[in-house]
Amino acid sequence: MAGSGRRSARSRVRYSADGSQDDSISGGRPHMKQHRDIRKGYGTISLIGVDVKVVLAICFFAVFGILFLIRYLVRTPEEASRPRVITPFPAPKLTELPQFQGEHKESMYWGTYRPHLYLGIRSRTPRSLLAGLMWIGVKDGRYSIRHICQDNDGLNSYGWISHNGRDFGHQKLVDQGMVLETSFLKSKNLGSGYGGDWAVRIVVQNPKSMQTEDITDAHVFFYLADEEGNALDLSRDSYDIHGNSLLASGSRMDIGNWQMHMKSKDDLEVHFSGFRTLHMHNLSDLVLDNLGEQAQKYGRIQLSDTTTSSPNVLVFQISARIPSKMDIVFLSGTMVKGSRVEERVSSLTGSSLTSQLQLKQREFDERFEKYFNLADKLDTESSIVGKAAIGNLLGGIGYFYGQSKISIPRTKSIQGPDKFVSYWPAELYTAVPSRSFFPRGFLWDEGFHQLLVWRWDFRICLDILGHWLDLMNIDGWIPREQILGAEALSKVPEEFVPQHPSNGNPPTLFLVLNDLVNGIKSSRFTADECNEILSFLEHAYVRLDAWFGWFNTTQSGKEKGSYFWHGRDSTTVRELNAKTLTSGLDDYPRASHPSEDERHVDLRCWMLLAADCMHSIAKLVNKEANSGKVYGETAELLSDFEIINQMHFDSTHGAYLDFGNHTEKVRLSWKEVIGGNNDATRELVREVLQMPELRLVPHIGYVSLFPFMGKIIPTDSWILDKQFDLISNKSTLWTDFGLRSLARTSTLYMKRNTEHDPPYWRGPIWMNMNYLILSALDYYSKDGPYRDRAEVIYNDLRGNLIRNVVRNYRETGFLWEQYDQKQGKGKGCRPFTGWTSLILLVMSESYGSN
Repeated sequence: MAGSGRRSARSRVRYSADGSQDDSISGGRPHMKQHRDIRKGYGTISLIGVDVKVVLAICFFAVFGILFLIRYLVRTPEEASRPRVITPFPAPKLTELPQFQGEHKESMYWGTYRPHLYLGIRSRTPRSLLAGLMWIGVKDGRYSIRHICQDNDGLNSYGWISHNGRDFGHQKLVDQGMVLETSFLKSKNLGSGYGGDWAVRIVVQNPKSMQTEDITDAHVFFYLADEEGNALDLSRDSYDIHGNSLLASGSRMDIGNWQMHMKSKDDLEVHFSGFRTLHMHNLSDLVLDNLGEQAQKYGRIQLSDTTTSSPNVLVFQISARIPSKMDIVFLSGTMVKGSRVEERVSSLTGSSLTSQLQLKQREFDERFEKYFNLADKLDTESSIVGKAAIGNLLGGIGYFYGQSKISIPRTKSIQGPDKFVSYWPAELYTAVPSRSFFPRGFLWDEGFHQLLVWRWDFRICLDILGHWLDLMNIDGWIPREQILGAEALSKVPEEFVPQHPSNGNPPTLFLVLNDLVNGIKSSRFTADECNEILSFLEHAYVRLDAWFGWFNTTQSGKEKGSYFWHGRDSTTVRELNAKTLTSGLDDYPRASHPSEDERHVDLRCWMLLAADCMHSIAKLVNKEANSGKVYGETAELLSDFEIINQMHFDSTHGAYLDFGNHTEKVRLSWKEVIGGNNDATRELVREVLQMPELRLVPHIGYVSLFPFMGKIIPTDSWILDKQFDLISNKSTLWTDFGLRSLARTSTLYMKRNTEHDPPYWRGPIWMNMNYLILSALDYYSKDGPYRDRAEVIYNDLRGNLIRNVVRNYRETGFLWEQYDQKQGKGKGCRPFTGWTSLILLVMSESYGSN
């Protein structure tokens, strides 16, 4: 199912997530006797009359946690010398499995793996040769350089129209009076070095809609930069590409000697500058400084045609009249005998490149239709949006390398001014939520991303899953936000970088693992493909086992089978409701006073998904005799309808709710606050007007639907009909654009959480939750007395989501982070082709195991 708070680093950086129970709730099933006032929260559940299996499950549940703790208390002397939190998990890396070596590893070596740039190319190695595109744009009459994807550049639209995740992509960028189209192609030919060759085609033209062609000249910059510091060689002091296409050359241990060439039939003027730096995130500043000096001296937009000694960065400025087209080719292994340089350059430029790009585009279109089959379901405009969704998601996959910063209390063994320690150096191959705002890995987002990726290319999906699971420490914890390397760090304010080892994130990777398991069961894959997936699952099992164990021991509640998200601030005086960043739903209302008495219904459902998936994997990889049995019993306990109703169901509203120490009488008020220098300022401060009590938390929204999304509710239960009431009622969740995140009846609906934090999960429409709700509606439309009602709601909701996303894409050129619940307008950051790309699965009606 569904929940990393993005607001730690997605907070407006986006820095800027009554009465006793009646036996009738059981929906006709045998009832448990109970002695408990849910409103007050007193007492515990009496197990009188419970099936013996449930008692055994509880015993297994407790024993599992004890065994997990014992298992990881023993450490080697080397491990004992470093903080436990930065000790890697003691198992072979999944990324070192044979299926990710050899041909697969080499074929994935080069790619558009720098998603934070409008076009950035690198290899999947820690210190790579980098390539990238810059150009000079005009906004409000002023020149500025485009390089890093950022909203304040004011591009009309940009994104991959198509991308296959491996060796081809086509992108369109509209920048005021100029349109750039970039195509990427990889090739492995006779004579190529490791990883093969690649080509980039850049086409610059004016928009067809322009009445006057105000911009007549284009200044495009293409660069190479070596992170290892290896010197790059210029081919000559001045460039006439019609006489000699060679721009630069060099040598590296991984690919041998290499060359970069450029060809064009247009009249191009080429200038250059060479720099030496290891700060790759500042390359555009170096270019700007150089251009500024030249403009002051000569009044021209032109690089200096000079270079420092032994430059490891070479920037080439290509100036031309609009329209123009240029082909840039990178060749590896150029000094090997029989390297056929001229033939390879010719094959990746001109008409030959055109033919190959056209072929790759046809293959993309055919694959798209094969896997998503939209032609018979939707119009052409919807299909275009669907292609942009999968293209941008795959084109946004990146490779990162670095060390996470882990927040940790000072101890005798950890001293010094810093309040963090560094994780081990690690690599991560992952999709990203947004190329502009969040171009890095987010754990809970990735599970949703992979719901699309596995359908397109399950090998890429397994590769990404392996990288994430390899980030696990000895306790089974995975940092929820991955900010690896200088380029990633440059996009995040320092205070949001450290990760907290007590905090989790929804284990959404089990969503895709569950899909893969069900795909095997339903014979979706060939025999060879099944063997690859099963081999991965068998080797991943020990890490998944530890991951589940970490949640089960660190996020459990006071009652058996209850859980709550750790990490909420119980001392806050400025938040209306303490955020639950770890849940992924950030400012979604929880108990007003965080405590260990809390029970979060969404986390319980995530744990059910994980336990059920682990049980299925155990049976597939022959682990059933050991921990597999424990997972089966745990899943049975967590899916027990009577128990979840006793813990979380409110019969008055017909809704599942969180439980905790709560009062509705909380507000933000302006107060005069005295600062450290005795300066008085007016600030919004939290004010509690009534003492809290243990009770169900009366806020209806996405969290309330988790048992529905998890398909826990029996198809014949009256409670199912109550969920349909909540979903279809316009005064609660229903809108003409999708389901809102929080009911209009909530006291915190669209309320700011602090002076600087506008509502995030308190009303706006989010695609990931709507997708899971649609999946459940599809499931319930197939059986039971309420199937007809489920089908009607399903069709209406699906239609609303598709129409709104397509309309917004037509009007703005982007998929958005969230959508306004009143007008349906895109909100938050753009482009957001992370989980908003799930609109493609909505279009194709792809819902996994339904």
